[in-house]
Amino acid sequence: MTNAAVQYRVQDRVATIRIDDGKRNALSPQVLREIYQALDRAQSDRAIVIMTGRETVFSAGFDLHVLKRGGVTALRMLGAGYALTVRVMAYPYPVIAACNGHSLAMGVFLMLSADYVIGSRGDFKIAANEVAIGMTMPRVAAAMLRHRLNPAAFQRAVTLSKYFDVESARSAGFFDELVDPADLIPRAEACADEFKKLDPRAHAASKRRIRSALIRKIRFSIPLDLLDAVLIGLRGARPR
Repeated sequence: MTNAAVQYRVQDRVATIRIDDGKRNALSPQVLREIYQALDRAQSDRAIVIMTGRETVFSAGFDLHVLKRGGVTALRMLGAGYALTVRVMAYPYPVIAACNGHSLAMGVFLMLSADYVIGSRGDFKIAANEVAIGMTMPRVAAAMLRHRLNPAAFQRAVTLSKYFDVESARSAGFFDELVDPADLIPRAEACADEFKKLDPRAHAASKRRIRSALIRKIRFSIPLDLLDAVLIGLRGARPR
């Protein structure tokens, strides 16, 4: 794949999906398309997935340049991003997110879709910053935050756009564990080796059982969130 922002490597039934656009790992239409392709490839390989980012950043969220231009391309990007949470949560093999830096907005929701989330120690921030930039929290985003965070942290994350450092993010529920930067990928690989021992049929069936209501809620919410985006865009386009 020419100029790919998403790199794929598989070894011993462990697929590593690395997002690296050379900048802030914005989830542009191209990057989202490549993540979907990598997940399809990993499922074909019957592989456990480790998803990670470039040095110091997991993902800064949706591509703001595309959002500002608006139109059909922006709506398709939003729809693909929101639906990616379902794709990851329903993936039939274990998914490990190895968060090696800052994670914001849609980057957070993608990270929280994984079965196990490992964070890297450092001067990094984790935030769903929609309210801070003038957006009502999308339904899909709120559902993903509620899925992982403790109640008090959920309230701060949604209504106050709280920026969490890595230690408070661990306490809030964003991370299952924290490790030193040099240990992040080795620890993720060790978890993958451990998860290989799970019965794959039982893992997939159990995942479907406990997440079916959340997945239905997200699928129902996606068109409502897209409608909100259209209405906000129309209001913003009106003369004042």
